[in-house]
Amino acid sequence: MADHYVWSPVYIDALIERDTPTLRMYVQQNVNFDVTSLVDTTGTVQERKKRGHSSFFLASRTDSGYRPIMPRTARADIGGVVYHALNRGNARRQVFFKDGDYQAFLKALGNAYKQVRVPLLGYCLMPNHFHLVAWPNQDGALGRFMHWLENAHVRRYHRHYHSSGHLYQGRFKSFPIQEDEHLLTVLRYVELNPVRAGLVERAEQWPWSSARWWRPGERRPVYLHLGPADRGANWLDWVHQGINSDELLAVRTSLNRGRPYGALPWMKQTAQRRGL
Repeated sequence: MADHYVWSPVYIDALIERDTPTLRMYVQQNVNFDVTSLVDTTGTVQERKKRGHSSFFLASRTDSGYRPIMPRTARADIGGVVYHALNRGNARRQVFFKDGDYQAFLKALGNAYKQVRVPLLGYCLMPNHFHLVAWPNQDGALGRFMHWLENAHVRRYHRHYHSSGHLYQGRFKSFPIQEDEHLLTVLRYVELNPVRAGLVERAEQWPWSSARWWRPGERRPVYLHLGPADRGANWLDWVHQGINSDELLAVRTSLNRGRPYGALPWMKQTAQRRGL
């Protein structure tokens, strides 16, 4: 009996290269699939053009040929789990040009918290991107919070600069974090961003991050919480001990792939809970 092929399309707006490894990496990092192959029986990528989009057909190799792979949608963010969330300016362009831009975003942050009560454990605004460490208490709350925050910020930006179009590169990226020393590592990573960028010498000198609020006598914003992991009495001193190259690589890998960050058993359990 001849092999029978049925292909399921994956629409991708733009992809610079068309080689199979690049396509496989793109799908693994941006679409939740059981991925094995992106080629047909001749070993070539199946592609067609449609209204400015490329349609790539995803299938897996079996003993009798190829079978279609249907996409699995990851579950919404899980309540009670800490997440790192990030978004960048479209094409990595600058989105914060002056103090008023940073202040407007922080105001939107406070208003978003009033609408969807997602506590933040840390944050840092950089000229072309922002980091948030959030602790939603309900399933799906992080997505609702981010939707409210980003919509409010984009509206303000376009109104202020008389502009239009995409401000951000797309939907925010996020990954869950184990609530132990892994969380403390991510918080240090976030608050050290302006130091790594050479903008300040110490994290608390950057006025647009949570680090400033951990100085003695500071009254933190209502949305900024200590969180479930013990930071110790000298948090800022610990922040400035930095994180090592292995920790930096692991955090950035989780950020790029949306992979849980923690000990291996916890990572596997969390990935299963999220339907990954």
